[in-house]
Amino acid sequence: MNPSSAAAQARIRCWRSAAPAMVLAGALALSGCTLAGGTEGPDGATPPAETAPAEPGQGADSATAEEDRAEDDGSMAIPDIVDAVQPSVVTIFTEGGLGSGVIYSEDGLILTNEHVVRNNTQVEVAFADGQRVAGTVTAADRVSDLALVQAEREDLPAARFQSGLPEIGELAVVIGSPLGFENTVTSGIISGLHRQIPGSASSSQSLVDLIQTDAAISPGNSGGAVVNGQGEIIGISEAYIPPQAGAVALGFAIPAPTATAIAEELLEDGTADHAYLGLTPGAITPQIANELGLEDTTGTMVMSVAEGGPADEAGLRPGDVLTTLEGEELDSPEDLLAALRRLDPGDTTTVGFERGNEPQDVEVEVTERPSGRP
Repeated sequence: MNPSSAAAQARIRCWRSAAPAMVLAGALALSGCTLAGGTEGPDGATPPAETAPAEPGQGADSATAEEDRAEDDGSMAIPDIVDAVQPSVVTIFTEGGLGSGVIYSEDGLILTNEHVVRNNTQVEVAFADGQRVAGTVTAADRVSDLALVQAEREDLPAARFQSGLPEIGELAVVIGSPLGFENTVTSGIISGLHRQIPGSASSSQSLVDLIQTDAAISPGNSGGAVVNGQGEIIGISEAYIPPQAGAVALGFAIPAPTATAIAEELLEDGTADHAYLGLTPGAITPQIANELGLEDTTGTMVMSVAEGGPADEAGLRPGDVLTTLEGEELDSPEDLLAALRRLDPGDTTTVGFERGNEPQDVEVEVTERPSGRP
């Protein structure tokens, strides 16, 4: 196998995309895995770097404006944010590639994405000061796509995590190791909250209830930091939609409150609890809508029901169309997964559904997700 073919196959393995049920899902790539040192273009050659010419006086005016804004709202300038947070962001090397991580506690605990360390128990952790040490994957959760790595180093600068959600339009600084370029910084704003990736439910449960940003996120960024103007972690980089899909600066991150809640659960006993409905959701295609006589393709089709599970006990059946959960409209399977994120095992919720175009409601007590269940 020639080097170009090997690099191409590595990119295929690492630029994981969701199932091609819809255009966005087919184009979406998780951003945590990249070929170490792999900066090749599509043909295996290294792409030339391009720089945009600056407008006259643009640099000075932009810097002054940024300083003025920082003074007004108490936030830091981007260079100060980088100085404060970069030491808390690491690069994680695995047998299959690399990703990023955030120092969660000063005793060497690192928070990253599960897909960054998947199928690995031992990794190498590189710090901003250049030191590299061994790391052990201590816990992982595929549902949330989060994992913990214990690095063999102490007295580290733990990151500060924001307790709530950011505001749309506020500053977002992404720090990580895209394509193996360690300690890379990009910036933008928070573009949206509570984002779901259409079509992703068939292959992943993690691509729901995300933060959207226009700060550049690339392969290798996953598990790294999205930071606000106060130097707090507001998200863990998760995924992006690549330019070949027609996207311009569409990146996604797991919100800090979700990340820290899962991390604490993983710390407690190595597992995270998730509400389980006991059914397989599916998208309603135009063909399905036509066959069932549905007016449109909104809603979530029940493809199968787990025997003895909550949905089965409540009387839901394959072919039912779920329309609401706890009064929240379900336009897609991703909406259902996002709504379930806000429930705890043992909660009772109201599910609205249609059977034969007849609207109905049913009470369902969700349970804890059985081990090994998708």
